Amino acid sequence: MTTPSTAAGHRAAPDAADAADAPETADSGGLRLLDVTLTLGDGDTAVTALDHVELAVAPGEFTAVVGPSGSGKSSLLAVAGGLQRPTSGTVRVAGTELTALSDKERTAARRRHIGFVFQQSNLLASLTVREQLLLPAHIDGRLDAAARARADELIEAVGLAHRAGSRPHQLSGGERQRAGLARALMTSPAVLLVDEPTSALDRVRSAEAVRLLAEQTHERGTATVMVTHDTAIMDAADRVYEMVDGRLS
Repeated sequence: MTTPSTAAGHRAAPDAADAADAPETADSGGLRLLDVTLTLGDGDTAVTALDHVELAVAPGEFTAVVGPSGSGKSSLLAVAGGLQRPTSGTVRVAGTELTALSDKERTAARRRHIGFVFQQSNLLASLTVREQLLLPAHIDGRLDAAARARADELIEAVGLAHRAGSRPHQLSGGERQRAGLARALMTSPAVLLVDEPTSALDRVRSAEAVRLLAEQTHERGTATVMVTHDTAIMDAADRVYEMVDGRLS
């Protein structure tokens, strides 16, 4: 089968043996899913959302997962991000095995190691761009000069320095997406999970958003997974997988 990665000239997605032979990926700060299965529902209504998925993403690698609605992409992000426990298999983030943790421990690991960029930016309406980034530090009691400097650095990096004092309703769709990306990077996550980042953007802004994701991934050494149904935005990815019926290839 010819995958999108092969057709676009990207490195081909590894098979299960390739993932199993790469123990350094998770230990050095990346993401690994080993033989992960997720079954939703019981009995006759049970649905296999993830079917023996193998995935290895190294630090600094930008991986895209493409597939139609209902193929399992959202389930993949939920399990990789520790939002949902798989039925079987192992999930490791930055050397931590999420599947071995309690719910409380998994929440703490998620806050420490994982950043999310959602399909909708989910910015708080009452906060400026700069305040959005500083909120996690404020909640954790770490709102110091270093946090403020990092927020300003990220705002500059995503091209929003002139919008730092603006609230979400004053931003364009592309600017809100960039603010969401900066917020996700604020905690220096080992893993960045991105859900349909271009769904509300036109073709030009879509290309800009994905290019920015790739740049930030490579510069900051983050293991990034982007799920999308849009095959036109995959050129910036280092590796491309296809997901169909819960299977990754």
